[in-house]
Amino acid sequence: MTARTPRFIAAVLLGGCAFASFAQDVIRPEQASRHVGQSGMVCGKVEKTRYAENSEGQPTFLHMGGAFPRHTFSARIPQDQRGKFRPTPEELEGRDVCVVGTIERDASRAEIAVRSPGDVKLATIK
Repeated sequence: MTARTPRFIAAVLLGGCAFASFAQDVIRPEQASRHVGQSGMVCGKVEKTRYAENSEGQPTFLHMGGAFPRHTFSARIPQDQRGKFRPTPEELEGRDVCVVGTIERDASRAEIAVRSPGDVKLATIK
């Protein structure tokens, strides 16, 4: 296990099927920008959830890796997927999650565009 890989203890399934990517290294939110363009699993605490209902596409953001607005990573949930989340995106605030997908750059931060609730899992990270 490398210094950038937190020990992954367990995942509680949100979407009903297990991650196919458990074999991947866990990327911390602070290090996600080093992996832009790669598929990965970013795990950390959701510091703040924001529903941007007045923005184009009405996305919901899960901000990780520091307090908003100085966070280092966001998971962007499109409006058409928002209602499918159980627990809701707002209920994820303050909880540890893992997000799977292609890491992109959004302004000065890394971001994963979530395609479905199965891309986000509750986790216990130590």
